[in-house]
Amino acid sequence: MNGPDPDVLTPMPSYDGLVFLRALARGRTNVTVGRYAYYDDRDRTRDFFDRNVIHHHDFVGDHLTIGPFCAIAYGVTIMMDGGGHVMDGLSTYPFNIFGHGWEAGFDPEDWAAVRRGDTEIGPDVWIGDRATILPGVKIGAGAVVAAMAVVTKDVAPYAIVAGNPARELRRRFDADIIARLLDVAWWDWSTARITRNIDAIRGADIAALEAAT
Repeated sequence: MNGPDPDVLTPMPSYDGLVFLRALARGRTNVTVGRYAYYDDRDRTRDFFDRNVIHHHDFVGDHLTIGPFCAIAYGVTIMMDGGGHVMDGLSTYPFNIFGHGWEAGFDPEDWAAVRRGDTEIGPDVWIGDRATILPGVKIGAGAVVAAMAVVTKDVAPYAIVAGNPARELRRRFDADIIARLLDVAWWDWSTARITRNIDAIRGADIAALEAAT
């Protein structure tokens, strides 16, 4: 056997609260999800991309990428660019969106200037319960975001961050091991190759991973 089907919605027969996000993202043009990335929702809901990913509108144009083998825990919120407000006037209130004359004179470029861009969650990232990811953040491969953290800026590969705003506590491995892991990029391997080498992947021997075939 070569692991579960990455395109099924609920891969665990005994627990339907865990969903593979790639299956849930089908038909969405503003989201890309890698194999086996999952969301664990004990409320058994199926609206992650509407309830947990907020302010994400097609007309805004920002894109959400969730890498393969990501583990996203209960209550995580990913905020996208559609929630931004222009702040260089006397008020931040979005008068223009209500129309009826309030849209007159509004320059869309003013709003575009406050956009933070695409949000990218790299491969093999673990995001703890009720963490919040702000717009435009890039989270590197293998990073860990602690429960309740508020991530306001980019997170380096294999960093552990916590707090509000989230700050780096430490790196999971030294610089040499991190570079070698990024070079191996096991998350891009075929499922069969991952299955053959799963002990090396979940172990702590980088040399075994590098020698894997």
